[in-house]
Amino acid sequence: MDAAAYVEAVLRLVEGIPAGRVATYGAVADALAEVSGRQSPRQVGTIMARYGGGVPWHRVVNAAGRVAPSQPAQALARLRAEGVPLRGDRVDLARAGWHPPPVR
Repeated sequence: MDAAAYVEAVLRLVEGIPAGRVATYGAVADALAEVSGRQSPRQVGTIMARYGGGVPWHRVVNAAGRVAPSQPAQALARLRAEGVPLRGDRVDLARAGWHPPPVR
């Protein structure tokens, strides 16, 4: 899978995260690993920062439940509006975490 196709696959997967749930950068990378040959949460984060404005970017968090560092107030406000359970400024991943199925 070339770089442009990987970007599109990441964005498609993020579009599928249900409202009220979140996925980690690592979960997104893991779901695409078989078809892409890539498994980098950091790369998913870069894609979200550069191209994620048209998808529910606020539903992708780091492994500790922290929201995107570029717009934390906006991300937290959107998550609260969706009813995502939080613990302070972090998502409660045990209650709100969503693991996308592997893309084949």
